[in-house]
Amino acid sequence: MEIAGYFAAVLIGLTLGLMGAGGSILTVPVLVYLFGFDPVTATSYSLFIVGITAFTGSISYFRQGAIKFQTTLLFVLPSLLSVYLTRSFLIPALPDIIFTSDFFILTKGGLILIFFALLMIFSSLSMILSGQKDGENPSKETPFHGGLILLIGFGTGIVTGFAGAGGGFIIIPVLVLLAGLPIRSAIGTSLVIITLNSLMGFSGDLFHSSPDWAFLIPFSLIPVAAIFPGTLLSRKIDSAKLKLFFGWFVLVIGLIMLIKELLG
Repeated sequence: MEIAGYFAAVLIGLTLGLMGAGGSILTVPVLVYLFGFDPVTATSYSLFIVGITAFTGSISYFRQGAIKFQTTLLFVLPSLLSVYLTRSFLIPALPDIIFTSDFFILTKGGLILIFFALLMIFSSLSMILSGQKDGENPSKETPFHGGLILLIGFGTGIVTGFAGAGGGFIIIPVLVLLAGLPIRSAIGTSLVIITLNSLMGFSGDLFHSSPDWAFLIPFSLIPVAAIFPGTLLSRKIDSAKLKLFFGWFVLVIGLIMLIKELLG
């Protein structure tokens, strides 16, 4: 199972390099089901892994001048606040047993995995729909919606903090539709936002636990290395077909997770 987990780490980095989003949605399931970590620890480790990998991926976009720092600042200020509050206060405040009956027991870990499964389903549908629309011509001018970006940034921070996912599948469409960024700038800017949000969330966990650095650092190096060939392949592979394939894959995994957690 652990060998499969390390192969999955390669897939995480490749996908993040290919699409700028999506790969991080696999990190928590890999850590929980293949390495046996509890969900709270898995979301914490996922934040570190995703943050380091996204930072590595953003370097090439920075060199190309494809990162819009003013938009980054607008999105990231409220999201940094919400992700830190979520990891530092909301997650620790949740009771270990949230709900119990004769037929069902909902634990903190179970709630996180159910939320994460729903997030995977939403993410997969987003990728499937965007893959279908990639061939369409975008509008020439998109009005800038600063207030909505601030609000969605705050919400994205909560999602990132609670689920341990980067949220690129939310961030990229927001940057394209509400900030008017071209897709390449949206991907580069998204990677910077994911980096800051993820590492801020992970820093909030350091007050409550001590990470297993002997596992975390070597594991993180695998997707970091894989993101480089992923970035190179992104120039040769049809992004629409890739999003459709990966979207359906994530949808199946999310549905399996949801059924497993609900049926115990």
